[in-house]
Amino acid sequence: MRQTTIDKMHIFLVMFFMSLVMSIQAPIFAPYAAKLGASSVLIGIMLSLASFTNLTGNLIAGPLVDRFGKKVFITLPIFVSGILFIAHALATSSTSLLVLRALNGFSLAFLIPAALALLSGYAKNSHQQGKNMAINGILGTIASIVAPIVGGLLGTAIGYANTYYVIGTSLLLIGMYTTYFLNEKENTIVVQKHTKPLDFMQVIQNPHLKIVFLTGFALMYIHGVIIYEVPYLAVEQGLSTATTGLLFSFFGIGTFFSLSLFFINRFNPIKRLILGLFGMCISLFAIFSGLVALPFLLFFLGFFFGIMMPAMATAITDAISSEGHGRAFGVMSAVYSVGMIASSFITGVVRDVVSPYFIAFLIGMLTLTLIGYARLQNRTTTVSKAPYHYS
Repeated sequence: MRQTTIDKMHIFLVMFFMSLVMSIQAPIFAPYAAKLGASSVLIGIMLSLASFTNLTGNLIAGPLVDRFGKKVFITLPIFVSGILFIAHALATSSTSLLVLRALNGFSLAFLIPAALALLSGYAKNSHQQGKNMAINGILGTIASIVAPIVGGLLGTAIGYANTYYVIGTSLLLIGMYTTYFLNEKENTIVVQKHTKPLDFMQVIQNPHLKIVFLTGFALMYIHGVIIYEVPYLAVEQGLSTATTGLLFSFFGIGTFFSLSLFFINRFNPIKRLILGLFGMCISLFAIFSGLVALPFLLFFLGFFFGIMMPAMATAITDAISSEGHGRAFGVMSAVYSVGMIASSFITGVVRDVVSPYFIAFLIGMLTLTLIGYARLQNRTTTVSKAPYHYS
């Protein structure tokens, strides 16, 4: 029992420091790309291409993680990403930055499905699953609060290129820690022998997972708009990267607050997804309407984001057996990438014509409508299949 707790602590630490280091670049990427000559459209393409290569890697990663284990697909991408981030500092043009961004997106595609599948093996039931994912979310949120401020200050103090040297070196150190301390963990959920592994079509066609994946797309689309728009304020309004890093921290504080409410994990994860997405839509409406100051609305967006993320992972593990977790988290990561691809590209193209926040609001509300229809259809199907009882 004590060894299990120690092993779980190691995966929490690895994911925390990964989130911390990766989030440092959030306030500096757009200004750095612009400094190298990238237009707003090209920056959107960079983000979209990285998400596309991430999507490709996610689909490859799922079956490999289920077959060969998790540790290798956590450790190797960290080392590769560290080298690529150091290469970011050596970029001399927007084209070279585009290539490096794409390669980095592919390398990191293997990390998240493997890490989440490994973490899911430490839960015996849905409540423990939700608690583990919430703790992971809290640690990631702490990183997302601190890292943008650190990134903004580093970008101002030592320059964008040197900041990427810091990021790359830090990742290499994390990779060394992972190599020596992270242990493979078999799932604690009992699986029957001779169970045929689930394929991608069985995962995608699962009616419960369809709702989760649809919600995941909308969530990442909204998140992608925030990631794109907030740093771009530094380019448009001449704000310092420290200021934009502080804005990101309001989002992180909201997420931290909601993740700290552990009692929420006792509620149905699908209902939490619906509540969170509705709250994010209302916050987006307030942003493009100019009703409330941006820092407060970023706090509320983060709050509802924190409600949704653990619910997303719990809904997946509730809906599918443990031998398919790698594939399921791989598909989920791929859906996240599709949302990021769409939001980055569309935002870069339409931001001079219509508010990207308005487009995100429409996509969120359309998703809620589709989810409501799907749940009503599933309920109708269940009732129609119920046996008749005659008195």
